[in-house]
Amino acid sequence: MKYISTRGNYEGVSAAEAIRLGMVPEGGLFVPETVPAFSQDEIYQMNELNYQEIAYQILEKFLTDYSQEELKEVIEAAYNENSFVDQDIAPVVKLDDNLYILELWHGPTAAFKDMALQILPHLLVKAINKSDSDKEVVILVATSGDTGKAALEGFKDVDGIKIIVFYPDDGVSKVQEAQMLTTEGDNTVVVSVEGNFDDCQSAVKEIFADKEFNNLINQNNYQFSSANSINWGRLVPQIIYYFSTYAYLLRDESISKGEKINISVPTGNFGNILAAYYASQMGLAVNKFICASNTNKVLTDFLNTGIYDINRDFHKTISPSMDILISSNLERFLFEMTGHDADKINQWYKDLKETGKFEVDEATRKKIQGLFVGEWTTEEETQDIITEVFKEYDYTLDTHTAVGVDSYQKYVEETRDNTITIIDSTANPYKFSKSVLEALEGDVAAENEFKILKKLNEVTGLEIHRGLKGLEEKEIRHNRNCNTTAIKAEVKDILGI
Repeated sequence: MKYISTRGNYEGVSAAEAIRLGMVPEGGLFVPETVPAFSQDEIYQMNELNYQEIAYQILEKFLTDYSQEELKEVIEAAYNENSFVDQDIAPVVKLDDNLYILELWHGPTAAFKDMALQILPHLLVKAINKSDSDKEVVILVATSGDTGKAALEGFKDVDGIKIIVFYPDDGVSKVQEAQMLTTEGDNTVVVSVEGNFDDCQSAVKEIFADKEFNNLINQNNYQFSSANSINWGRLVPQIIYYFSTYAYLLRDESISKGEKINISVPTGNFGNILAAYYASQMGLAVNKFICASNTNKVLTDFLNTGIYDINRDFHKTISPSMDILISSNLERFLFEMTGHDADKINQWYKDLKETGKFEVDEATRKKIQGLFVGEWTTEEETQDIITEVFKEYDYTLDTHTAVGVDSYQKYVEETRDNTITIIDSTANPYKFSKSVLEALEGDVAAENEFKILKKLNEVTGLEIHRGLKGLEEKEIRHNRNCNTTAIKAEVKDILGI
């Protein structure tokens, strides 16, 4: 299978090359030239398989230049009892007959990013081995919190790879920051920067597209790649857990063969919900995709109007991993929605760069609205839904999953659609313990966030995730302005160029 650019500016490459490069060097993102499909019989038969076996069936469809042995090796290295404590890897929890929670946080860092970032390093190393390059790979990561730690954990001490993570100062929780700063590994560097996640992400993407700077890096025997969801190797593993979810529902006789489900995803960068869309293109029976946003509701507004407009205030919320205005993976989605029309993508993203907004054509808007619903949740509603779900189901939501549940409820109120719905639970509640505890107990005294972990444990009885035990606040290593020039200087300093 070949991978092509969303902007039509790069010849097709293999899966390994798309993963090695991270994003299109000329600007744009790699997508599969065609999306493979399963029959309904094949999907039904997955109910007899475990997560690793389902993962193999998905990955072999997309990563056709990896051998069977290579795929089985990377799957076993990623999805095992040492990394994921639950046998199902991504278990599905029933709240009521119509509502299920897909827990994606049983990996080492307590966030859904582990689902992809435990396997990406292994895919990338094999991709490098398939190339003729002898350069050391430098992974540049912009994070709004969870991706950073998951990437650091996945890539630490991997030979031939150095990873540099940039995160917005005061834009992540103290627990997220401590997780990143306490990561071991001789090849890891964490950089706190002034600005927000969009600043970080834009700067990193500009560096990837900067030919002169890339030439300088190459001359010093380095090459760039990415662990953000702009890398296809990050996105394709996320498709797996939508098929495993459906398989588990079939296994438990919660749904019947071919029965459609709804999927509600709290998202900022659009990668997680895009993976669900690709799963549907492969044959998964999906009725509606509910795109759930917090106060930074640029995606909600886009889905409702067809206008993507980042000319708005940026809000710091209690669901910080969704505090994003520039959703990178929306470009892939629009490329699919337009039938791979690179001219439209180029024009829209030229408009976005020059004016901060673009508007899709009427046909594209109607096509999107036939599949996707955009909902959003205020800070107060987020806290209210945490309280409501805990009281009704004795189940503890984190602040992001709460947005997904609230958006689902709003959708049902508007449509009376009682289709069985899956809510992506993207983080363990302890990652945002202060906000969760305040939702359950009221105002929490301004004290060390790590002490609050213990208080939340006393209130909920939920075991503290192993990846969050023993953390301490650490001194921040760096603090630079979050712009392209400053980040280039930081990269050069770290690499000794």
